Amino acid sequence: MNEPGGGRRVAFFGGSFDPPHLGHLAVARAAGAAFGLDTVLFAPVGAQPLKPKGSTAPYSDRLAMVQLAIEGEPGFAISLADAPKPAGEPNYTLDTLLGLRAQLPPDGALFCLMGADSFFGLQRWRGAAEIPFAAPLIVASRPGQQLDDVKAALPAGLTMEAAHPVPTNIDLSGAQVEVRSYLLRNSAGDRTPFYLLCGLHVEISASQIREQVRAGLASPLSGHNLLPETVFDYIRAHGLYS
Repeated sequence: MNEPGGGRRVAFFGGSFDPPHLGHLAVARAAGAAFGLDTVLFAPVGAQPLKPKGSTAPYSDRLAMVQLAIEGEPGFAISLADAPKPAGEPNYTLDTLLGLRAQLPPDGALFCLMGADSFFGLQRWRGAAEIPFAAPLIVASRPGQQLDDVKAALPAGLTMEAAHPVPTNIDLSGAQVEVRSYLLRNSAGDRTPFYLLCGLHVEISASQIREQVRAGLASPLSGHNLLPETVFDYIRAHGLYS
């Protein structure tokens, strides 16, 4: 789908999804519950500018795996907003967010959901300081992440201040997820919300999963609950990462 999806509160969740794993699903579930999202758009990227060698699995396989991973999950949808471009040009998150925002109703709200690993590389993205103003960021913080580290990772020209001194706690299937709210300010004095999603404890590395497959450790992937079973079966059936 190219549309932002049903409802007025939508989060764009982009990335390689190479492969999509249970950490991705946990982050999306927590964000959906914490922010009352109508839709979380899972958008596998066609060509990442900062990964000139591309993803390990082809786009078609990553798209198929994401579809399997989110099947039956209420409020999750596939987005083709970051699909490969006809001439092979790189996909830029700022352009994608502006395009999605233009499709929302006037009273709609668009967020940009990302993991801490993506956020800590944000300074290198094109138009990095503009991205939080195109769509407020929801960042799934690493366990024990220090606020000073977050501030240091902000794009040049942005400063951060607390919006609500008391965090909001969300009970998600017995686990306490904490939402910390801040404001980002640019050099022109414009402000935009910024959120940290804390307490998930779901650090699962896609590169670690790929290495386990290459090393022939296929069975522990399922046993250790790193991947949805349908994604694990797809990887095995199509010989990915081996």
